Amino acid sequence: MTSPTPGPVLTWYYDYSSPYTYLASTRIEGLCGRYGARLEWKPILVGGIFNAVNQSVYESRNTPAKVRYGTKDVADWARYYGVPFRFPSIFPVNSVKALRGAFLAIEAGVVSAWSHRVFRAYWAEDRDIADDAVLAEIAAASRLDPERLLAWVASDEARERLRAVTQEAMDRGAFGSPTFFLSEDMYFGNDRLVLLEDALRRVSFRDPRRPVIGLAPADKKVEGPEGPSLPFTEFET
Repeated sequence: MTSPTPGPVLTWYYDYSSPYTYLASTRIEGLCGRYGARLEWKPILVGGIFNAVNQSVYESRNTPAKVRYGTKDVADWARYYGVPFRFPSIFPVNSVKALRGAFLAIEAGVVSAWSHRVFRAYWAEDRDIADDAVLAEIAAASRLDPERLLAWVASDEARERLRAVTQEAMDRGAFGSPTFFLSEDMYFGNDRLVLLEDALRRVSFRDPRRPVIGLAPADKKVEGPEGPSLPFTEFET
C-alpha cells in the first residue's frame, strides 16, 4: 500500500506582542487543517527585528493619527473574525519570557495551547505576559510544569534559542510579525492570509497549470493534463 503524500509545511514566525499576529493566530491552524498542511511554530523577538532591519516602524508610533487608526483597524479585524479584543494597558509588552516558554511548549507538544492562552491573556484579558505569575498560570493550564517553565525562560539556552530563530527569520527576509513561509514563498501580515490560502490551495491540489512560486527557465516546458503549459516551479513537500 502506497503511503499518502505528506502535505506542505507552513512555517510561521510570530511574536505574542503583535496585535496582527494575535488575529492571525485565531485563523492559521484552521487554514492549515483545510489544506492538510503542517504548521511549524517559530517564536521570534520582533523588537530585535525592528531594531536590526525595520526601524521605521517606530516612527508610526509617534504619529497619533496612525496610532488611532491602527487601534481601530485591529478592532475591526477582531470583530470580523468574531474574537475578543481589548487593547492592553501595557503596550508594547516585554514578550521575551513568553516567547522563550514557547520552545518548551513545542518540545512538550502543547505549543498551540500555550500560544493561544498567551495571546488571549494579553490581547483579550489585558494581562501582563511579562509577569511570572501570569506565565506560571498559563503553564499549568497548558500542561507544563510552572517551576520548570520559569527556570527555562531564565536560562542561557532559552535566550540563545530565541536569538537564533529571530536571526533565522531575518536571514530569510522577515521584517515583522507575523511572517509565513510556504517553502521559500513569504507572506507577511494577517491581511495576507487570503493570499496564503490561495497558495495552499494550489499546492495541495497540485494544479500544474497554475504557478505557485514563479516561472522556471523559459525553455523548460511542463506537460499538464491539457497539453503544454507555462513553465512553473512547484513547491517541494
